[in-house]
Amino acid sequence: MAIKGEGQFGALAMRLAHAGGLTSVARWIGAGQGCLVNFHRVSHAVAWPGLPNREFHIDAAFLGQLLDHVAGSGWDVVTLDDALVRIRSGEGRRFVNFSVDDVYRDTIEVALPVFRSRGVPVTLFVTTGIPDGTVTLWQAGLETMLLDRDRVALADGRDADAGSAEAKRRLCRQLAAAWEDDAPELQYRRFCALNGCDPAALHHRHAASWAMLEAVRDDPCVEIGGHTVSHARLSALPLEDARREIMGCRARLQDRLGCPVRHFAFPYGRRGDCGGREFDLAREAGFATAATTRRGLVGAGDRARLHALPRNTLNGAHRHVSQAEMHLSGLGGLLARAMRAT
Repeated sequence: MAIKGEGQFGALAMRLAHAGGLTSVARWIGAGQGCLVNFHRVSHAVAWPGLPNREFHIDAAFLGQLLDHVAGSGWDVVTLDDALVRIRSGEGRRFVNFSVDDVYRDTIEVALPVFRSRGVPVTLFVTTGIPDGTVTLWQAGLETMLLDRDRVALADGRDADAGSAEAKRRLCRQLAAAWEDDAPELQYRRFCALNGCDPAALHHRHAASWAMLEAVRDDPCVEIGGHTVSHARLSALPLEDARREIMGCRARLQDRLGCPVRHFAFPYGRRGDCGGREFDLAREAGFATAATTRRGLVGAGDRARLHALPRNTLNGAHRHVSQAEMHLSGLGGLLARAMRAT
């Protein structure tokens, strides 16, 4: 479920573009009514610098600053239900929808209080295998093991240094890259066994539970959406398997939480991860909208593309409001389209 960060170069480019006034130009060119913004994990500001996989977490203090900036700049923070009304009508002030994908424990314990304190909503796109315990949160478990140890045992019999923050980040990158395309869940379980860790306990430490979700389902600041059963890359699945991932997620959420689930987000969400087949499946499953991670703004032109909405991802490389302005202005989407055209 990890995403590749934009890195220091991308972050600097965003700040320079904003300083040069390009975001103002993009607002005029982009002609969008609103912006959908997502992220995955949130950590307290004091913990963020030492996280081995810190690009997957945004800083809670930055999130608060961003919400304050959005409100002060005349944007409405809305649910996707409200965003859908505005897209269809073409009326209302410019808007932002914030969503959290996967839904870890820190979504409930760290991110949600930031939204509550400002009285604005957030959409939680739940991968049902997380509260069901059928999805192995191996990246989160690996990160915790590295945080808790100064040395770790490796599969080749060596011990590796994990004594410094930099050593932990380096090991996290190396192990994640080595496992990702080679049965990562199995590799992770072997690593846990070598280092005397219980994968179930690590899962409990990071996963949002059904009890947590039940406690927030009626919160006026919370909207529940679907994010598949197992966080599968849908484009890689046979048709019926992809259908089960989408329909099964919605059915499980509605059955377990007893609330309507009208919106969906595609895991990964890039051009190679979801396309026309997947958009049709989300529509057939009864979702009113489905969101990708293809950058851009949303507006009246998306009335015919409600199951392929653009959405802009924040990660740990975003440390300044000016960087988020790249997404809010539409410049990120314009640059992405320009790069594809070259």
